Amino acid sequence: MSTHWELPFFDDRHRELAQDLEIWVAQQQVDESDDRAACRSWVRLLAQAGWLKFCVPLAHGGRWDRLDSRALVIIRETLSRYSPLADFAFAMQGLGSGAITLSGTAAQQAHYLPKVASGQAIAAFALSEPQAGSDVSAMSTSAVATADGFVLNGVKTWISNGGMADFYVVFAKTQVDAGARGISAFIVNAPCPGLDDSEHLHVMSPHPLATLRLNDCHLPADSLLGHTEGGFKLAMRTLDIFRASVAAAAIGMGRRALQEAVAYSRERPMFGAHLADLPLTQARLGEMASLLEAAALLTYRAAWLRDTQGSDGDAGVAYTRAAAMAKLTATENASRVIDMALQMHGGTGVLVGNKLESLYRDIRSLRIYEGASEVQQLIIGKSMVKNPS
Repeated sequence: MSTHWELPFFDDRHRELAQDLEIWVAQQQVDESDDRAACRSWVRLLAQAGWLKFCVPLAHGGRWDRLDSRALVIIRETLSRYSPLADFAFAMQGLGSGAITLSGTAAQQAHYLPKVASGQAIAAFALSEPQAGSDVSAMSTSAVATADGFVLNGVKTWISNGGMADFYVVFAKTQVDAGARGISAFIVNAPCPGLDDSEHLHVMSPHPLATLRLNDCHLPADSLLGHTEGGFKLAMRTLDIFRASVAAAAIGMGRRALQEAVAYSRERPMFGAHLADLPLTQARLGEMASLLEAAALLTYRAAWLRDTQGSDGDAGVAYTRAAAMAKLTATENASRVIDMALQMHGGTGVLVGNKLESLYRDIRSLRIYEGASEVQQLIIGKSMVKNPS
């Protein structure tokens, strides 16, 4: 078990979780040549081993009483160190169902959450649009109330698990001209008349992504998630829960890159010695390790804040700032570390199939999704203006 779980941010149950997961994930083998098939396999394996139970609360098939940020951090950091796709599969079960955990009716929670925990249903979170990414208030997808429910029209894109999800939490405007205050959330089952999720997106690091097209998609009244016009706050609360875990995923990738760099430097002959014997190499490894440890401390602190001090009121403000700092620092630092590790490998680092080559592609999206680095800077800066302490 890694020594960083011995830090006082974590309890004994967190350390037991970390040890069990480390043993389990090291034994798994999944063919990841097809990203969609691989993600389905990872969901199945994670469910069979009980790890998806950490995506939902105990009352609905989960392992612990509530979503525990430190558990999410441990799981994502560990999974991403072995397989970013395994981390992706786990994270999307949590993010895709998180809004239901926060604001779902008793019936919605009873129907969806146990299926998420058991792997019987794959979840997805549909917020972004072609012209509305960081600026969520600019979304144009509309939801018009009818006598028996709602009709949705619009386009969502960059949707993780798109084209393979069993349900989507979709955000749309019930008041078109009200900006962020006009957004509501809905549960859209797939397949569903009026929903087309067949347009798959192909990115530099293969992941299941798609564009959703909603064309007169009729939903029943009980598909509304939370309060009408409460969608923006719900989306932000959901992202807040998982933001520190994005940082953890970045740290896991960075730790794997550092591990690969150390191993390679010990074996690579260089100028009559080994690469690891050169002072410049040692200095670079020291820089890499320090960047990761700084990010890890911010990340563990953010998760600890949410678990121990809550996410409402003043505690919520402190957590939001801490989570933004963690996400910004971890994703940027891990990107630097992976770049340094690849540079240390020289030409072999860019060969397709080399672990550093895949990590170099895998890490890039983490600086964008769930709030780009620039958005995190704004969150932190606005918080500092309001409360510098």
